[in-house]
Amino acid sequence: METKVSLRVQQAAFKSDLIESVGWSRGKESYAFSINLRRKDFSFEHKVRANPFELTIDLKSADEPGEIAPPVREAAMAETPGDATALPPVVRPAGAQEPRKFWTIVVDPGHGGLETGAKGKFGALEKDITLAISLKLRDIVEKNQAFRVFLTRDKDTDVSLENRSALANNHKADLFISVHANGSMRKNARGSETYFLSLNATDEESRRLAYMENTSSVLEAQIEPENQDDVKMILWDLAQSAYLKQSSLLAEKIQAGLNELLGTLDRGVKQAPFKVLTGVACPAVLVETAFISNPEEEKDLGSEEFQDNVARAIYLSLVEYFKSYS
Repeated sequence: METKVSLRVQQAAFKSDLIESVGWSRGKESYAFSINLRRKDFSFEHKVRANPFELTIDLKSADEPGEIAPPVREAAMAETPGDATALPPVVRPAGAQEPRKFWTIVVDPGHGGLETGAKGKFGALEKDITLAISLKLRDIVEKNQAFRVFLTRDKDTDVSLENRSALANNHKADLFISVHANGSMRKNARGSETYFLSLNATDEESRRLAYMENTSSVLEAQIEPENQDDVKMILWDLAQSAYLKQSSLLAEKIQAGLNELLGTLDRGVKQAPFKVLTGVACPAVLVETAFISNPEEEKDLGSEEFQDNVARAIYLSLVEYFKSYS
């Protein structure tokens, strides 16, 4: 029996005078691991351990002992049946032409782990729906476009709201898309809607939705109530104000794509203070695909066809968005 090798990369914030950013992406049969450096005067060594598989890359700047080698850009780990194998880092000679820019998209499957999110009448959980759609979205984007796609989670694990935005910033994301399934006390509430960040919600229902999505974080509990608005305003000014126009355009493109392919009620583009969007230093949106609290839409959300259409709609919207900024 053949088994596929999988790769897990622990992602955490770090500071380095030599390393600017670290990222990885997955193809059908391989992984690409990229290291972007701040300077050209460095050397590196790498070694591979077979069982358990481990790839180690040692980097040294010019002021440390060691011979200077050409820049390393990426290392690929093959996903093959049986024992794991690894390709050595791909080295481009000094002065070689740099490749064209790869857009980096961070997809955030809402909730996860103990945070189940909204729950449907027939037992569907928001955390499972969002993960399934996000995995499909990653696959279709990587298959059709030369984009790098990172997920804030690729299985049922807890990820704090603060870490989701931190992961986007660590990967120097060009876009951040948080995928959700809506919930309401009104069982007949239905349709799709797309949000971008604002300190003031578009309407009362949006305010309630943002509150429910934000309660999984413990950040506000650590801040005096009278200072919370000031902290939110600082975060807004630092991170998202520069991307307000782009976030609005991205939300409009995605909402139009959902309307065209899903056939759900168009609830429009809205604004609300979603904490997962706060602090993301790139255009960022939150997509409420359909209402899991509506029995009919709960069934749709659980179907492969509907999930495929959501992923395809968002993908086609990304294509249109990038055309606008080509």
